[in-house]
Parts: sequence; structure tokens; C-alpha cells
Amino acid sequence: MKRLLLALLVSLTAIAAQAADTLRGTGDLGIVIERGSGSLLIVDTTKHETLARVEGLGDVSHASAVFSRDERYAYVFGRDGGLTKVDLLTQRIAARVVQGGNSIGGAISDDGTLVAVSNYEPGGVKVFDSATLDLVADIPAAYGEGNASLSKTIGLVDVPGRKFVFSLWDAGETWIADFSEGDTPKITRIAGIGANPYDALVDSSGRTYIAGLFGEDGLTLLDLWQDPPTPRRILQHYRKDDPALPVYKMPHLEGWTHAEGLFFLPAIGAHEVLLVDDRTFEEAGRIAVHGQPVFAMSRPDGRQVWVNFAPPDNDTVQIIDVPSRQIVATLKPGPAVLHMEFAPRGHEVWLSVRDADEVQVWNTRTLEKVVTLPAVKPSGIFFTARAHRTGL
Repeated sequence: MKRLLLALLVSLTAIAAQAADTLRGTGDLGIVIERGSGSLLIVDTTKHETLARVEGLGDVSHASAVFSRDERYAYVFGRDGGLTKVDLLTQRIAARVVQGGNSIGGAISDDGTLVAVSNYEPGGVKVFDSATLDLVADIPAAYGEGNASLSKTIGLVDVPGRKFVFSLWDAGETWIADFSEGDTPKITRIAGIGANPYDALVDSSGRTYIAGLFGEDGLTLLDLWQDPPTPRRILQHYRKDDPALPVYKMPHLEGWTHAEGLFFLPAIGAHEVLLVDDRTFEEAGRIAVHGQPVFAMSRPDGRQVWVNFAPPDNDTVQIIDVPSRQIVATLKPGPAVLHMEFAPRGHEVWLSVRDADEVQVWNTRTLEKVVTLPAVKPSGIFFTARAHRTGL
């Protein structure tokens, strides 16, 4: 009997050890969007390995993603209106709905239960149960006389309290959808945002929402702790002294930075990064850069800001040292650097180099390239650490 029990114990120990070898956490996983093939790569950011390719995501030419609170699931927002839930552990699609005709990003609520999608067509925002992708709420962005028109929606972010904030391109408004009391949202409409808000950012506290304006020379700020928030113009006429350059690609305010008491914002139609004081929201300076910036993203410790550019300068990345406000390095990763994503503590940054069909990993201290991974026309790179950050 003792020998039998000993043999059973040894067998169970071996089975447990084998199971432990096959288990893994999700904290060092990420995805790379392959915009040319409707697919994504699941990557291990510690080992610099591609674990799997997941196909069947539709049009991901402008795709973005958010993650479940447990970091197991990625929710991918496709340009064709597709919302796809991808299981990073089983490496397959868990659920998918085509909820609109032309989508432009989304967000997940702070409690992880709701996924919201922003739509160009037919306009408005749709909100889904994160577990099932069942429709929870449909919020048409109706405006104008008799609310007869529908607006494109942009700048959709999550803020604390089970709320979403988004702006209306056609109406020049920002709306707050409050789901704190259930699945029927309370909508707050804020008029007077400005002409054609094209993108927006929210700070890590969820308090400050800034919308960029394509139809005006400036931006609009909302203090979401106000009740109701009152629009405030900032950086008005920041291009008044210089003719605006052609805009080959719109900057992404989502790729902004907040470091050392300053917001670093990519300018529209100017080869500059704009500095804004985070208390007064007055202009605090400008940094001339190589081209028209698209993303200006900070290393997690706030010491560096990495900037990439619109065509024809999109083979270049520049690095700003925040304390000195000086460009300290100019890198040439290759043709069409579309996106950047920092490791959670900032020791590395991953770059998608679309026209070289590769993703590059760079050491942010030595500024040396660590490894290159093949990818089919890569664009967005998103790591699971985003699951625990407001506004991403």
C-alpha cells in the first residue's frame, strides 16, 4: 500500500509539474496588428517571440485595442465596424460582431464590464457586454434641427465611474455617457467644443479631456470634475505666425505625453511638439522636430518623449530629453514607422516598421536595436499593461 501511495504521489507531482510548465501569465503579452492581412500577432514581450498569428479580424487598417482586466482578452476595433474579442491564451477568436460600417476606436469601462465602440458610419457609439459581446446600449450621435442628423464620433475614452467620453466631428460637441447606475446611460451633451474635433486625450486621472480641432487653430479642454464641464479653448492660434503645412496624416492625440508638469502634444500642420503647462494650460514652449509629428509618446518614467512622423518623414524617430527639452537622438528605423509601444517600465520600446514588414525592439537606455521580428504590414502595437491605465 505504501509503495502504491508513493507511486501515486510521484505521478501526481509529475503531472502538476508538467501542467505548471504549460501555464503562463498574461502580463508580458501583447498584440501587433497586421493591417495588410486582417490578422494580429500575439507576442511575448519578455522573450521577444511571436507566439501565434490570429486571422479573420476583417479590415484592421486603422485598428486599435483594449484589454480585459485579467489581461486575457484583447478587444480589437476594426475599421470595417468589426469588434473582435481575442483570447490571448488559447490564441483564437473568442467572439466577433460587425456592429457598424466604419469604426474609429473604442474603450473599456473601468470595471471591465462594458466595451464601447466609436463609429463614423452610421455615427454614434455602441456599447457591448465584455463577456458576451451582446449589445447593451446604442447611442446615436444625433444633432441639428429635430436631431435629424448623425455625427461621426471620435476621441472615445473611458473615465472613472463606468463612464465614456467622446466627441462629435460634425456637431462640435462632446458627450459623456454615464453607466454608473446601470446599462441605460445618462447622457450629458456639451456644446461649443469647436469645429471638427478630430481626436482627443484624457489624462491618467480621468479628469482632463482635451479635444484637437481640425477646423480651428487650437484645442478645447474639459475639466470633467466640473458639473457640468465648461469648454475652454487652449493654444488658440498657435499657427498664426506660420502658414500651416500640408497635413499628410493627422496627429494622434492619443499618443500624447504628460511629464514634468507638461503636456507634450503633436502640432497640426507644423513641425513642432507643443508644450502645455498642466496647471494653467497655457503654452509653455515648443520643440522643433524633424517633420510633422504623429505620435509624441513618453517613456513610462517620463524622462524621454519619442516622436514619429507623417510622410515623407516617417522613416525617422526622434527622442526628446524632458528635463532639457532637447532632441538627444535621431533614429532611422526604416520606412513607415507607424506605432510605438513601451514595455511597462520603459526599458524597451517596440516599433512597427510597416514597409519593411517588421517590428523592431529598441533598448531605451543604449538606443540600440535589440531584435527584429517579421510581421505583415504591422501597425498598432498594444501590450496588456494597458488594461490597468485609464484612457487607453
